[in-house]
Formats: sequence, structure tokens, C-alpha cells
Amino acid sequence: MDADLSLAGRTAVVTGAGAGLGRAESLALAASGANVVVNDMGPGADDVVAEITKAGGHALAVVGDVGDWSMGDALVSAAVDTFGSLDVVVNNAGVLRDKMLFNLSESDWDDVVRVHLKGHAAVSRAAAVYWRGASKAAGGPVYGRLINTASEAFLFGPAGQPNYAAAKAGIVALTLSAAAGLARYGVRANAICPRARTAMTEATFGEGTSPGGLDVMAPERVGTFVSYLASPASEKISGQVFVVYGDMVALMAAPTVEHRFTAADGVFSVAELGERVTPYFDGRDPHRTYAAYSVAALDETGTART
Repeated sequence: MDADLSLAGRTAVVTGAGAGLGRAESLALAASGANVVVNDMGPGADDVVAEITKAGGHALAVVGDVGDWSMGDALVSAAVDTFGSLDVVVNNAGVLRDKMLFNLSESDWDDVVRVHLKGHAAVSRAAAVYWRGASKAAGGPVYGRLINTASEAFLFGPAGQPNYAAAKAGIVALTLSAAAGLARYGVRANAICPRARTAMTEATFGEGTSPGGLDVMAPERVGTFVSYLASPASEKISGQVFVVYGDMVALMAAPTVEHRFTAADGVFSVAELGERVTPYFDGRDPHRTYAAYSVAALDETGTART
């Protein structure tokens, strides 16, 4: 394997790795040579470790809930104590509690935000502490890759996922902050918005095509991209958001200013706002909001979303 793509000698932590996307990501990282700390809530973590070990790799299962703040420190310690370093973090763990806003309970909100957003923050913070300390000890930048899992939900704001969409938007903002704050230490932080057919999404995605002989929604497709982002080849990539599925990786652009309204005399009155802003929205397509509906046009997979 090309040295720029190899993860030999590196150690990765993957959360929510007992099945689905996390499993595929763990297997892909291990296939590229990484030692993998496999985190999940149940016995699936041990099963993935067994798969990696059987294939000749090295892995360790750490069972626990990333929604507990201390789990971040535990995962970092497991990586460093067992394999000698921490080089890659893939935050993937999540849960769904899909409800319309008027049906949303406090626990529906808290469960999703705790596992997704707080879980990302807990592990990212612990990794940041490690990388900052390692950089100071080394007297310069070290190797660090932080890969967070957002979703197209933050781009669309699905009506039935107010909690999930909000958590995923927060994860993107967290990623941008990490990219800015950790760059001096050598860390590259990016977010992916993956689509894959897993236990969590089986009710969402219909059957699709199989370009290249692999199910278009196979989580292995996402695992391959995560392995790339974890590699030395991604050195120049940070603070980015990618939509990943099928035969495609799409780089998202930052939001832009559509139009600027400026007060004629330096201070707006309500009357002037009515005169200036209201006509601008007359006849506007109701789908033309801050939601990035145009991203849906990327989908040429033949996979139906329900």
C-alpha cells in the first residue's frame, strides 16, 4: 500500500462500532494497517474485534456509552495504554428517536443530543487533550485525524427529525471549531454525511443498484472514505464537510450571502423593513429556504428514500 494511504503503526478509536457504519469503518481502518479500539454499548464490539483479529489485525473492545463524558477519557487511555498512541478518532455512535416537533418528548430530545452531540464532544475533547499534550512534548505538530459523523439531515431539517437534525448541525459546528483550534497541533478535523443501509436506516432507504458489484448503500463504501481521511494523504484537508454514499463523494461549499439589506439612513425602522424585505420574498419558491434541497439532486443511485 502507498505510504501516504497506509495506517500501519497508527491507532484509531471508532465509536458505535459494533455494527453498521462503525463496523465497516473499523474493518476498513484495520485493513489499512491501523490498530483499532472498537467502542459500542453491547457485545457487537467483541464481534468486530474478532473479525479484525481473524484477518490478522489488532483491535480492542471497550464497551460503554459515549454519552457519559468520562468515556472519552477511557477510550483515549485504552488506545494509548494498549497500542502506544492515538492517531485517529472516528465519532460515529448515534441513536434515533424520530418524532414530529409537536410529538417530541424531553427524553426523545435528550437521548439523541446526548449520544450524538455530547458523545462527539466527549471523545473529541479527550483526544484534543492527548494531541495537545503530545504536540507540546514533541515540540511541534503530531499526527491527528478527527472524523465526525454528521448527516444530510442538518442540510435539510427533516420534519420528523428535529432532534437528530439539530444534533447533526451541532456536530458540524463542533468539527469546524476543532479544525480551527487543533490545527497548530497537527490535527485535521472533518465531517462526513454518509448514507448507508444499516439497522438504524433500514426503514429509510429502499433497494438500489449495485455499481461496481457492491450494494450502492453498502457501509463499506463509507468505510473506504473514512480510511482515506484517516491517512497521511488527507494532510491538506480540514474543516470540510463531505456527503458520502454510493459511487460518490461530494464536497460541500460553505453557506453564502444571498442578499444584503442595508438601512437607507443607517438604522432600520419596521416600516422600512416592510418596504424592503417583504417584496423580496413575494412569489418565492417555498422550498427556497436555508435548507440545501439542491443536495438531493446528487442522488443518482436509484435508491428511494421514504
